[in-house]
Amino acid sequence: MTKDFLDYESMVEEALRGVARAALRQVSENELDGKHHFYISFRTDVPGVEIADNLRREYPSEMSIVLQNQYWDLQVTEDRFSVMLNFHKLPHRLEVPFAALTSFADPGVNFALRFGPRAKPAEDAEPARAGAPDETPGEAAPAPASAEKVVTLDAFRKK
Repeated sequence: MTKDFLDYESMVEEALRGVARAALRQVSENELDGKHHFYISFRTDVPGVEIADNLRREYPSEMSIVLQNQYWDLQVTEDRFSVMLNFHKLPHRLEVPFAALTSFADPGVNFALRFGPRAKPAEDAEPARAGAPDETPGEAAPAPASAEKVVTLDAFRKK
């Protein structure tokens, strides 16, 4: 049997990532207003994710960040965003491809998206990333409890 060339699941997943891209782009141009703030979780082991080595050791597979009051230099392109944040009172630049996102939420307006796996983790990708992180699992910030409008594709998937 041949694979259907209309991969609707991938099309919807890409459209949902586009919502996160559009929200971040608007904020990069106009800044956040009082009711909005973003919780963003992403895979740190996906090729193209650029974070400091100490953060990669602390969060070897997934990391969550909050964009609210203290972030700088948010830049958004078609395939990624970058931002400057403080970790342990030191500034760090993060660069995250949209393909690495696992969730995006704006709890101020009860909106959240969860993304399925799209990009291969670095250990499956070619070439392997130098300086692989240790195997200690990192802790990511919990997803916002107030995010009631979570959009997932699970309800539409064949079981």
